Amino acid sequence: MGKKNFGKRYPDELRACTVRMVLDRESEYRSRSAAISSVSQKVRYSRDSLRIWIRQHETDSGLRGGMITAEQDRIKKPERENRQLRQANEILKKASAYFAQAELDRPFRK
Repeated sequence: MGKKNFGKRYPDELRACTVRMVLDRESEYRSRSAAISSVSQKVRYSRDSLRIWIRQHETDSGLRGGMITAEQDRIKKPERENRQLRQANEILKKASAYFAQAELDRPFRK
């Protein structure tokens, strides 16, 4: 089964390039928000996405407090595995109940 990456719709390289674009051009604008708006129109990503990417870049770089990406990934992995195991257990319970009922419904042979 292919790896689904719902939390990361865009590749890391693309995010890094876009963040760099905003940060490199920030001095040309009256505010970071203006730089984000301008770049977001050029690259056609939402302003909110760019803000989030920049905030995470600052966190990963130690410029801002918060949880770095590596920590987030480390925490998400066991949570994802736990969710998958719960789903598998639920499927097994239903299958077990189905086969148990089928056994009870089967006519008795002598």
